[in-house]
Amino acid sequence: MYLVPFWIAFLVGVLVGWIWKPKWAGQVARKLSCALTKSLELSLPWPPCFNSLNMQSQACESWAIDNGDQGKPLPVSPSEHDNCRCPTSLVNEGRSSVVTGEDLKHLWQLVEMRDGGPTWMHMMDRSTPNMSYHAWRRHPNTGPPQYQTKTVFENATPEMVRDFFWDDEFRPKWDDMLAYSATIEECSTTGTMVVQWIRKFPFFCSDREYIIGRRIWEVDGSYYCVTKGVSCPSIPRRSKPRRVDLYYSSWYIRAVESRRGNGQMTACEVLLFHYEDMGIPWEIAKLGVRQGMWATVKKIEPGLRAYQKERESLASLSQSAYMAQINTKIRAEYLMSLASNEDLSKSDVGDTSENPLTQNISRVLIYGGLIVLACSLDHRVLSKVFIFGMGRRLANRGNGLS
Repeated sequence: MYLVPFWIAFLVGVLVGWIWKPKWAGQVARKLSCALTKSLELSLPWPPCFNSLNMQSQACESWAIDNGDQGKPLPVSPSEHDNCRCPTSLVNEGRSSVVTGEDLKHLWQLVEMRDGGPTWMHMMDRSTPNMSYHAWRRHPNTGPPQYQTKTVFENATPEMVRDFFWDDEFRPKWDDMLAYSATIEECSTTGTMVVQWIRKFPFFCSDREYIIGRRIWEVDGSYYCVTKGVSCPSIPRRSKPRRVDLYYSSWYIRAVESRRGNGQMTACEVLLFHYEDMGIPWEIAKLGVRQGMWATVKKIEPGLRAYQKERESLASLSQSAYMAQINTKIRAEYLMSLASNEDLSKSDVGDTSENPLTQNISRVLIYGGLIVLACSLDHRVLSKVFIFGMGRRLANRGNGLS
């Protein structure tokens, strides 16, 4: 019986949307048809960037380094310094405020399940002949949902996979959500980079802009790759594309034994930890992620194989792939020493899926109708915030009855 009000909400949204359909509703419908298959990319660094940036900024080598890890900051000539878009906001007396040892520590805690966060709930297991994929999700007390994935590629080295995910020049060949990418700053000593992405957003919203700091640490042939949103005040905000401030997407890459059972370490495992606030209701984002996750992820493996073939045939590397090979080398003993300084409980992984089918049906009905209603009504007539708020209440009520 509790499905009756959900059907009513859905039908009312369709009816009102048909009567009061604004000019942009046709575009909304076309974009919405592919939204579930492209809403989030969870086993890869995210795509985006801005045509107004001059690609000469890739040649800028700033002081975006952690002086405590390697050497002294690189000298930058006045002319090079002028070309960089935000050196003064990212550099403090030669030490990086972009990606530091604290970020390495946080990623290590996530990998070792020592971050003290809530339980990871299982989402899915999928596989192809040369790739396996597992995904989990959890809900912190504050902030957006967080995702963890484990992907294993057969016949791939950690170095090749590391370069593949870092290579912004090659990415458009397999990632159709990448509109543009450009390097703002880079350091040839530590490999630290600051890049700008603009991502083609598949929902009914505008494109999204990201300012991302990234850096790689190497430990005995495995790699801790950190990418996160950073501030760059010298690049002004615009209404479109909308900038995403809260963004975290980092990997741990290592060689593992092939699942073919030959005892050879010819496979590569990638642990990804990802979350971001894209400015849409989290329940809507979760629905899109769950429905479109595998359709998006299974495109990665063909892209990796194409990248392997291209690397075999080309003598030169792209600039971003070259930067991926500049890593900060640390010892395993240093990472182990982090555990002695922590008093955090270990995170658990749930054994069962978090969403039964009956629970998903009610949410699809609720949000399907409410999305249409919210997109169809003029914002002066009915607040979209109110609509989505009512949707959450109905969903919670329905879950309680079930």
